[in-house]
Amino acid sequence: MDIVNIIILALLVNNVVLAQFLGICPFLGVSQKISTSVGMGAAVVFVMTIANLVTFLLYNYVLTPLQIQFMQTITFILVIASLVQIVEIILKKVSPPLYQALGIYLPLITTNCAVLGTAIIAITKNYNLIENLIYGISTAFGFTLALVLMAGLREQLELSNIPKAMRGFPITLVTAGLLSLAFMGFAGLVK
Repeated sequence: MDIVNIIILALLVNNVVLAQFLGICPFLGVSQKISTSVGMGAAVVFVMTIANLVTFLLYNYVLTPLQIQFMQTITFILVIASLVQIVEIILKKVSPPLYQALGIYLPLITTNCAVLGTAIIAITKNYNLIENLIYGISTAFGFTLALVLMAGLREQLELSNIPKAMRGFPITLVTAGLLSLAFMGFAGLVK
């Protein structure tokens, strides 16, 4: 598959949050401020990219030769959990305010189904190493794009006069649905 197609599909058409509905918990939980969303997005980009690389290598050079592909999910979860711990340690040292702002959502990257789903989907699609890496990076940036867009919309909604019954989570869900519909417009971009 063409690299450009992989990028466009992962970033826009099959956006991991808005089209595949993976990673909804951090999408709804961290998207209250743009600054927090960018930090979470950066953490997801790092974890998802490295996770795709490591899981590809483990699957093709350990699990497949040993004929234990059934261990794929548990192996991938262990890899992702380890990477999240590394990111958590780095953020705690480098940017304590961002670490505090991300709160419980940083450790939740470990169970973020977008990270695990991306690794499994890349293996399922039989991507080679370069395609796998491109897919992981593009999907991570797609996640970040959705997160930052949602945060911008939510910041604007705070300034709007919204009916009392729709404030907070209800308007957030409506906004997420509309954002998802908007991303459906990219469907004809790539075949």
